Amino acid sequence: MTVHRVAVLALDGVTPLDLAIPAQIFSARPETPYEMTLCGLEPTVTTTAGFSLTAEAGLAGVRAADTVIVPGFEPVTRLPEPALSALADARDRGRRVVSICTGAFALAAAGVLDGLHATTHWQHIDELERDYARVSVDRDVLYVDQGDVLTSAGVCCGIDLCLHIVRRDLGAVTANRIARGLVAAPHRDGGQAQYVPAPVAVAGEASLSGTRAWALARLDEPLALRVLARHAGTSQRTFIRRFTEETGTTPLQWLLNARLGRARELLETTDHPVDRIARDCGLGTATNLRLHFRRALDTTPTAYRRAFRRTAPERAAG
Repeated sequence: MTVHRVAVLALDGVTPLDLAIPAQIFSARPETPYEMTLCGLEPTVTTTAGFSLTAEAGLAGVRAADTVIVPGFEPVTRLPEPALSALADARDRGRRVVSICTGAFALAAAGVLDGLHATTHWQHIDELERDYARVSVDRDVLYVDQGDVLTSAGVCCGIDLCLHIVRRDLGAVTANRIARGLVAAPHRDGGQAQYVPAPVAVAGEASLSGTRAWALARLDEPLALRVLARHAGTSQRTFIRRFTEETGTTPLQWLLNARLGRARELLETTDHPVDRIARDCGLGTATNLRLHFRRALDTTPTAYRRAFRRTAPERAAG
């Protein structure tokens, strides 16, 4: 595989968890082409946790990268000009530029987000919108993909964004394998709400995770809302409310995303025709599968398979 160089640009006051996410996901693995380098303006970078880090490279590492990622940092008003120039230059040269959490402020200050949609941590949304009028701020999403410019909401949403990038680059199978290693959800759609009112079950209420697992094992079956609610032992109205509180998305949107994820895996790992894959993932017909692929991924199942299909030896090894 051709090496894909990833530069993680850590600014002073970097948030350690934001930094750890791309460092872990884009670390060297036999099945991925990524070569990750930690870059800083100086050899030593301070963190919000009180300890310091040693950067492997300076801005030369950013200039050599195919993808540049800026993790969150504090305060967001600390915006060193050399870093902004490097980010603007990366964008001008057609490199992929990414931010996690408050890293969006560096991209915005560099002009990288001008005319684009972007997001950041929900606590800083108002500030980003107020200070950067040329940026269209999306308030209630996990991440925003604008092609070669991507931004995520707060902290752990960076996991979703980085796995989304791997999925774009290498397909669902590789992204899901990395997610399992992280014990992370393999796919959360970027349009889900970043601020979930009840991320865990309220005391006295059972989580709906059992129903979600049950549904994932039966994606090829009709799974109407009433069927899901009956399995959970609730009314449909209660099921919708609790499901949305736990996941940040509606049951039917979650189910559609799960079916598309299953279709992507089948396209990558089997020789099955498209109409069979449509039935096996619960989307019914090849026409319906093509429709949802076009809406969600801006491609066709056939083109997706051509881009991400592994050879037989690779499938056997996997």
